[in-house]
Amino acid sequence: MLSVSFPELEDTLAAAGSPTEAAEAHGSLCGALCAQAPLRFETWLEELLPDTDGGVAVDGGEDSDAGRHLTVSRSVFSQTSAELGGDSMQFAPLLPDDDEPLHGRTSALAHWCEGFLYGLGASGLTSLEALPGEVGEIVRDMSEISRASTESDEVTETDEQAYAELVEYIRVGVQLIYDELEPLRSTPLPPSSQVH
Repeated sequence: MLSVSFPELEDTLAAAGSPTEAAEAHGSLCGALCAQAPLRFETWLEELLPDTDGGVAVDGGEDSDAGRHLTVSRSVFSQTSAELGGDSMQFAPLLPDDDEPLHGRTSALAHWCEGFLYGLGASGLTSLEALPGEVGEIVRDMSEISRASTESDEVTETDEQAYAELVEYIRVGVQLIYDELEPLRSTPLPPSSQVH
């Protein structure tokens, strides 16, 4: 479980001027980690903060705003990498806590899936739809989930259960995709096909 909370990453990205929301940022990181090896922290950071011109400058050390942004982002990157690559199945998508309104959590889950699909595609996979077997099915399901929304303000136990099941499906599905795409990560893509 990540030590960085969803609101902490959300606040960090907003303060740094990133156009990317926290859920989408974490989703894109996970998608890129599944398809690209080795993924450099700076590559992901450039996606989040496109105005860095290829370099990450931190003035003033860890106590500065930029230093704190970098510390939080690096923590998310390294912990997510470790969780996906580990044997303990500890990976979980970084989403709002369950005490947040369902509408916001559903929107964040949709953005997370959108980010994940972007991360896969930006890593050089030419056709997400052509992925084989279960991986292809999970990716297609994520494409559907990326359009999820709640219809009403009245939340039932069934709605909460459906949301929890989707989050668990994503959690297990991403771990499966990561494991299944290991051969792809073992064959690095030529630099020209990677998005920077």
